[in-house]
Amino acid sequence: MHRRIPLSLSRVRTFASHSPSPPSGPNTVGPYQVFDRHAKVLQRDRSATRDGGARSRTTDYVRDEVADRMIERLLDIKRKFNTILDLGSGPGHFSKLLDAEVTNKAVLLESSEKLLHRDPDSEFEVEVERIHADEERLLDVVEPNSQEAIVSCLSLHWINDLPGVLVQIKEALKPDGVFIGAMFGGDTLFELRTSLQLAELEREGGISPHVSPMTDTRDVSNLLGRAGFTLLTVDIDEVRVAYPSMFELMEDLQDMGESNAIVGRRNFIHRDTLAAASAIYKALHGNEDGSVPATFQIIWMIGWKPAPTQPKPLERGSAKKSMKDVL
Repeated sequence: MHRRIPLSLSRVRTFASHSPSPPSGPNTVGPYQVFDRHAKVLQRDRSATRDGGARSRTTDYVRDEVADRMIERLLDIKRKFNTILDLGSGPGHFSKLLDAEVTNKAVLLESSEKLLHRDPDSEFEVEVERIHADEERLLDVVEPNSQEAIVSCLSLHWINDLPGVLVQIKEALKPDGVFIGAMFGGDTLFELRTSLQLAELEREGGISPHVSPMTDTRDVSNLLGRAGFTLLTVDIDEVRVAYPSMFELMEDLQDMGESNAIVGRRNFIHRDTLAAASAIYKALHGNEDGSVPATFQIIWMIGWKPAPTQPKPLERGSAKKSMKDVL
């Protein structure tokens, strides 16, 4: 079977019995709707149930890799948390890595009910609580000033109101609580994006978006600061995966629940355009062994809710040594 070459006691609460947000229209009130979150929930539901969930588990490799890197960042914080809220948890890629030395309990919050319940409690080492709710409406289900730590492992790139969700995360945290997030950055799948665009220009004389827009890394620090976080850390990482061809990549994206969900998206691509895109992909980006690479850019963010006990920068002019002497 051909596949990509990969890198390296439960309580249930339900707050969304249907898809959390309807498709936007001309009379939509609120943030501009870039993504059709109704369609995204359906895509994730289908991915979790296709072949009994087997296809979804086979394509966990990107999220599992990022979850491994995220737990390393959490372990750098020498603190045990009573609970950790896993926002946009999916089946719990990150929470499965938690143990009793880090936390007593993981709270999984996910908008796709089928994905939330895909994996049994036996795969977790700590107590698990599952909340079926919309990530964009966090404060509808979580009390302000109630969480010691909130993490989000590859779900924020589907949020329409990212600044608003960051504010909600900060409000949900206790003072001196920490937020650790990983989201896909703007260079994710640039190989696929450019190949499809060039093929559509050649075959159809125009282009339409087939890969969702993603946040630029330069904006994340500003968004965290505007949301009220302090002690910010933002950095960039990459996960690169090799596939036999563009078609295996697109198939895996569908099984991941990561298909296009832009409002007003085009729901089909002509066969000759796909064939041209595959040829362009190999010509521009192909590896020597005939496979094609796909780049997943990861933006890492860490922010803390302000608290009186946190270290503060010294006042300007309070230094006791001149930089001239130091240098």
